[in-house]
Amino acid sequence: MLIVGPAWVGDMVMAQSLFKLLKARAPNTVIDVVAPAWTKPLLARMPEVHLAISLPLGHGELSLRIRWRLGRGLRALYNQAIVLPNSFKSAIVPFAAGIPRRTGFLGECRWGLLNDIRQLNQSALPRTVDRFIALGLEPDKTLPAISSPALKTTKQDAYAALTRLHHAVPETPVLALCPGAEYGPAKRWPAAYFAAVANAKLAQGWQVWLFGSDKDAPITAQVQALTQGRCLDLGGRTSLGEAIDLMALAAAVVSNDSGLMHVAAALGRRVIALFGSSDPNHTPPLSDKARVLYLALWCSPCFARECPLGHLRCLKDLSPDQVLAALEN
Repeated sequence: MLIVGPAWVGDMVMAQSLFKLLKARAPNTVIDVVAPAWTKPLLARMPEVHLAISLPLGHGELSLRIRWRLGRGLRALYNQAIVLPNSFKSAIVPFAAGIPRRTGFLGECRWGLLNDIRQLNQSALPRTVDRFIALGLEPDKTLPAISSPALKTTKQDAYAALTRLHHAVPETPVLALCPGAEYGPAKRWPAAYFAAVANAKLAQGWQVWLFGSDKDAPITAQVQALTQGRCLDLGGRTSLGEAIDLMALAAAVVSNDSGLMHVAAALGRRVIALFGSSDPNHTPPLSDKARVLYLALWCSPCFARECPLGHLRCLKDLSPDQVLAALEN
């Protein structure tokens, strides 16, 4: 089985539910995943995945020749491909590989590239994970109970990352804060609010670690400044694999709706998930240890990158006290 995986961290985490379904139904199934190279550390922590095949392209890059060449190199290896993204370009590799059955939603008019085409009924499949699971079933089959993502890590890998960062193994509870969101500012709870939560937990004797990519580093730096430098600021200082391993040491996580929110849920952490412009009914954290905080204002969800009304009340009206109360509960 060849899976063409998504290009977003959160979506790739949710795709693990599909991988688990395929293995549960046919344990001998070999699952290979073709996706951007940065997803390899994530896929390496999914026991269901046999091989991660790097697509050497940037996010959104077309490069038909590269995709075609990669597909030709995969000929005669697979019985079926499942294409999770809905784009035209994502269906090129399985077509070039000549895989007999190529499954996916119609998306960007992919007649010919796919030969097992499904029509997406958004009301019947409201969540992203539901749509992924549906592609692993025969058409019109009822969705089974969905198995939540579960990433596998080791403490040894986390301790190795701490050693590289010159930070001791924590002896008190760790609160992980994820103040970034690559999609845009409309998904980011204010940095001052994250800092207020951090200061409260620091006063209780907790450690607070700030997680984020290179792009999130300015935001984690703001939180760090507002806590007088008392957090461990990991913004832009870890690889994705290290971030996953280190987050597994946290007792609780407070996160915007982001890829790291889904990572935290898949690690079995207690998660407080903050939703503003996006819809928790569409991409919720898939864990019974996660709690969503969402005000559901009349203007939400707008799915905009920046607040179209200029006030961001969907997040600013969600107070640090509410988040601290959720953590206590």
